This record gives sequence, structure tokens and C-alpha cells, in this order.
Amino acid sequence: MKKILRSSVFRAVCAIVTGALLISNPDNTVVWITIAIGVMFLISGVISCATYLNARRNLTGAELYDSEGRLIMSSRPPFPIVGIGSILLGLILAIVPDMFVTSLMYVLGALIILAAISQFMTLVGARKMFRVPLWFWLAPSVILITGLFVVIKPMETAAMPLLIIGWCLLFYGATECVNAIKIYKETKNLIKS
Repeated sequence: MKKILRSSVFRAVCAIVTGALLISNPDNTVVWITIAIGVMFLISGVISCATYLNARRNLTGAELYDSEGRLIMSSRPPFPIVGIGSILLGLILAIVPDMFVTSLMYVLGALIILAAISQFMTLVGARKMFRVPLWFWLAPSVILITGLFVVIKPMETAAMPLLIIGWCLLFYGATECVNAIKIYKETKNLIKS
């Protein structure tokens, strides 16, 4: 139960920090987020390719065939097409982040929508155990509407939706903390009784 609380609080803190960064400097923050995503793809691709090369070097290449001569199983690792794709995407994102800044706005808007849906699902689960006040449902509703607005109604400059997303992430983080603490306390009370 405490792990769930810690997980919710961690998500909330990440959202609050990201929101604060987007509000204080939306253009530079989104560029650095894009570069960070690129570096993660790059590292993932390098690890995948290194694992492939290591497995290929250390395996004997034994293969198993059925009675009709069809290959059933091979100990040779498959070529890491996804790893190479991750390296290429990572390099592009890290070297030319401005190309993806506009797309990232939509990704962040979609993440806000998913965060709102997650809060709704948490409240639905909590409602099965105890009464959830109406005002708990307002925050995910506002977050969902804002996320839909950013995704559906694109704006000319990336700074305005990023400011909206930043404030929405702050709001999400605060409500996630409140919801997590409330649900933790109520669940603890149910267990005691």
C-alpha cells in the first residue's frame, strides 16, 4: 500500500517539476526534453546492438530442424532492426530537436489525457471502497479537457500550449498527491475496521 502511495507521489513530483520547467521556460524545456528522449532512444539502441553482437560472438550457431527440414529454432540472435532504428531516431532527436518540438506538444497533450484517465480510473476504484466527494472528480475533468484542447486545437506558437501544459501538469501533480493521500488514509481506515 505504501508502494502505491510512493509511486503516486513520485509521479506527482515529476509532473510538478516538468510543469514548473515548462511554465518558466517553455521553449528551452521542450528542446531539452526532446534531446533527453533522443539520448534515451540512442542508449537503448546501442545496448540492443551490443547485446546482439555479444550473443552472436558467444553462440555456436546450433540450429534445430523438424522432420521436413524446416528450421524450428536457432540459437543465433535476430538482427537488431529495432536497435538500429532506435539509434537513428535517437541521433535525429538529439541532433535536430527543433524538428520534433511541435510533435512533442501533441505527445505531452496525449500524456495529459492519459494522466486524467488514470486519475478517473483511480477514483472509480476508490469509489468501490468508500464515498468519493464530487470535487475529486473536477480536477481530472479539467485536466482531460485541457489535454483535449491542446491536441485538437493546435496553436501557432508552441509556447502557448506548452504554458497550458505546464500549468496542467502542476495541477495534475497537486491533485495526484491529494488523491493518493486521501485514498491511502481511507484504505488504511478500512483495513483497521
